[in-house]
Amino acid sequence: MANIKSQIKRNRTNEKARLRNKAAKSEVKTRIKRAVASAQAGTDTATDDLRMAVKRLDKAAARGIIHKNQASNRKGRLMRRIEALAGSES
Repeated sequence: MANIKSQIKRNRTNEKARLRNKAAKSEVKTRIKRAVASAQAGTDTATDDLRMAVKRLDKAAARGIIHKNQASNRKGRLMRRIEALAGSES
C-alpha cells in the first residue's frame, strides 16, 4: 500500500480510468455481438446495429481505450463476418 500522498491519488485516478475503460470495452463487445446476432437473424435493425458497433469502436480508438489499428482490424473482421452471413442467406 502506498503511503505517499501523490501515489495514493494516482491509484484512485488509475482505478477510475480502469473502470471507465472496462465499461467502454464491454460495450464494444456487446455492440459487436448484437450486430452479428441481428445479421444472422436478418432483422430490419441489422444495419443500425452494425453502424452502432462501428461507432463504438471508433469512439474507443479516439479515446485511447483501444489502439486505432486494433479498431480498424476489428471493424474489417466484423464487416467480413456480416458479409459472409448476408451472402449465406441469399
